[in-house]
Amino acid sequence: MTATTTAPLAADSAPAVRRPPARLRAWATRAPLLPALVFMIVVTQLPFVATLVISFFDWNALYPKARRFTWFDNYQQVLTDADLRHSVWVTVLLTASVVVASLVLGLALALLLDRKFKGRGVVRTLLIAPFLVVPVAAALLWKHVLYNPEYGLLNGLLHYVGGPQPDWVSNTPLLAVEASLVWQWTPFMMLILLAGLQSRDQQQIEAARVDGASDWQIFRHLTLPHLRRYLELGALLGSIYIVQNFDAVFTLTSGGLGTANLPYTVYQSFYQAHENGLASAAGVLVVIGSIVIATFALRVVSSLFREEVSR
Repeated sequence: MTATTTAPLAADSAPAVRRPPARLRAWATRAPLLPALVFMIVVTQLPFVATLVISFFDWNALYPKARRFTWFDNYQQVLTDADLRHSVWVTVLLTASVVVASLVLGLALALLLDRKFKGRGVVRTLLIAPFLVVPVAAALLWKHVLYNPEYGLLNGLLHYVGGPQPDWVSNTPLLAVEASLVWQWTPFMMLILLAGLQSRDQQQIEAARVDGASDWQIFRHLTLPHLRRYLELGALLGSIYIVQNFDAVFTLTSGGLGTANLPYTVYQSFYQAHENGLASAAGVLVVIGSIVIATFALRVVSSLFREEVSR
């Protein structure tokens, strides 16, 4: 009887293990990330803050002592100057055309690779290859191997069939830039859409086939609605990168013939005209546009994750 009564007392008298406060545990979990956070702030945010401050100055690098604070005059000039407004329009046109064309071609290739056929792995690797090429190298490839009017592949094929020998970059400069970017970004869209195709509910598709639905009806009523989020994600991510594209414009046309987009205009204002304030204002506008697009992209990504978790 005594043993039975003293055992609970001994258990109750054992010292309880004190756990650290929740806030201390949270900081211990986040502590390994602090060096990376500090590094990111130093490398990315401090230069942006400096660019933002310089954008409020009338600052020409050739006359550093003549700089003066002008508030929003640089932004007003960026938005009202005819050449700068044209570069904004070129940026919008270039981004929209490349994204739409890449999505259409990427969807067609994704539908092809979603089918089983012999050598599908080799075909997939070859189709992904353009996205792995360095952007400058891809632009040089198009400029010299394809577009060159004397020894380019395109004119070589036209010469073989007795066709004309156009100077592609001079005659269609913006289209030449767009074609090189579409070639490079189509594999990216293809990978995103292929992932969407392979996440479809196969039982639902089989049930539709049993009910007599054709391939077009399945694509229109099942596949396309399922791919809507993936199409949005591809369009937003592609827009973020193509808005900031500099390599193709600089390499193919050097910003001439009406192909200067906003990133090239920033380069031209900073390195050629030495207008630090004006170039900084244009750069800030590019960053703001990219942040707006990235915000929508993150929302689409989070909605995709929520849909996958809810399945």
